[in-house]
Amino acid sequence: MFSHVHLGANDVEKSRKFYDAIMGALGAGPGKFDAERNRYFWMHNGTMLIVGEPLDGETATPGNGVTIGFTVESEEMGHKWYQTACANGGVGIEEAPGVRTKMVGDLFLAYVRDPDGNKLCALKAMG
Repeated sequence: MFSHVHLGANDVEKSRKFYDAIMGALGAGPGKFDAERNRYFWMHNGTMLIVGEPLDGETATPGNGVTIGFTVESEEMGHKWYQTACANGGVGIEEAPGVRTKMVGDLFLAYVRDPDGNKLCALKAMG
């Protein structure tokens, strides 16, 4: 459904380290650098994540009410993603990673904030 997401970063190299780690946990390679606009691109499973300085030159801030979701193939991958995020500058938020049954069916969910405060989620539909 979505082609790409662009997240603003105030410290692009700190963000690259974080996203290289969590995208690696999903099976993606390291980000590719765009020196002209000081940003990185990660391609994985037909979608793209871009992290870099805001193009308007203003300070990057997280969107209120915005969550970026990453598909994981299993609960184990979701736990690895979460642990990798927390070990690389992310902060776990909300409930501990696990299966939730109050939504649109059973979902594995794990939530973190990246180094710039953006809310991220690993999700696996459980059947």
